[in-house]
Amino acid sequence: MKKISISLSTLLLTAYSSFSQVPTEKSLLWQINSTNSTRPSFLFGTIHLLCPDDIIVDDVLHEKFNTTQQLFLELDLDNKAEMMQAMEELKMKEDTSLHMLLDKTQYDLAAASFMQLANLPLALFNYTKPLLTMSAIYPGLLGCPAAEAWETQFVRLAKQNNIEIKGLETTTEQIEVLDAIPYAIQASMLAGSLKDTDSLKNDFLRMIDLYKQKDINGLYTSTLEDPEFADYEAIMLHNRNINWISKIISEVNTMPTFFAVGAAHLGGENGIIHLLRKAGYTVTPVMY
Repeated sequence: MKKISISLSTLLLTAYSSFSQVPTEKSLLWQINSTNSTRPSFLFGTIHLLCPDDIIVDDVLHEKFNTTQQLFLELDLDNKAEMMQAMEELKMKEDTSLHMLLDKTQYDLAAASFMQLANLPLALFNYTKPLLTMSAIYPGLLGCPAAEAWETQFVRLAKQNNIEIKGLETTTEQIEVLDAIPYAIQASMLAGSLKDTDSLKNDFLRMIDLYKQKDINGLYTSTLEDPEFADYEAIMLHNRNINWISKIISEVNTMPTFFAVGAAHLGGENGIIHLLRKAGYTVTPVMY
């Protein structure tokens, strides 16, 4: 998958105010201030896979994290029951298999590329939801011997600080997002990506480069460049952002909280930053 203003003075003011809701600064770390809380919360845009050398908790990020009293990820990765549920939800329903969704030529081409990138037989993932199968090929595109997620680093920090780890959504809710995309479409995305591995690698490395530049709007728009993904942007990003906002606002008004979610959820008119600003919260970039 390759990748989604009356009088003149009032007119200008309204136009500027509306435009300023959408973040334009390049930053992964954002401070959230509320009139209902004397201490700020923070929002960080992650990418779920990077080479370890690219995951650096510098002094500024460490300092901001240490001022918070709880960590919210997309999922509660410290909840063993939740993780066991995730493992059970990997499988497609009704014994649907990749062999059923792709013809022999498509499957054989995909299997050859998959083995080359993931060093695993595609047959191991025959009953796995195809969009989840995609995750197995990304380490091979990074070009480093090991890969790590920002979320893993934040879980370590939370445990060091003895603060609670929570999730903005449950495993079931996240899996329901995937199940809303027909398995045939997911299989087509997988096969299409594996058909042109050079293009796949270039797109993936471009996304990594945008992330290193802290360009959250660039990341968001890059997700919309793939027509197939753009058709499901509301399911994958927009709807989830809306569902998260009430939880984020509730926690921000309760105690200083550190939120870490995929960076593509931050940018654009439907992004978390814009939605928080529309709700009356001050969200400012923290440059580091």
